[in-house]
Amino acid sequence: MIAKKVFAAGASLALAAGLAMAQSKEKGDSGKGKEIFEQCGVCHNADSEEKKMGPGLKGLFKKEKLSDGKKVTEATVRTKVNEGGNGMPAYQEMLTDEERDHLIAYLKTL
Repeated sequence: MIAKKVFAAGASLALAAGLAMAQSKEKGDSGKGKEIFEQCGVCHNADSEEKKMGPGLKGLFKKEKLSDGKKVTEATVRTKVNEGGNGMPAYQEMLTDEERDHLIAYLKTL
């Protein structure tokens, strides 16, 4: 009887840990995102903060704010990619959700 309770408790903990790991796993593949970023590289530097046509993106997710003053979060970066603005084209219709996930995963590595 005690062995069954110990087994059940252990199984519950293992299941909870597995669910937590699955939920915390990042969306997107940064390697695929790097390939997608090639089209962004015409206007944005990935390896510096120096401005090209658009701002350099090195350390983007370490910055406090975007150039428009909004806090740097996955949501605000995704919105900027989707809507564009200030000379940047909107990528809402050009990229799939999965491609945007890959791109954001790559931007987080800069």
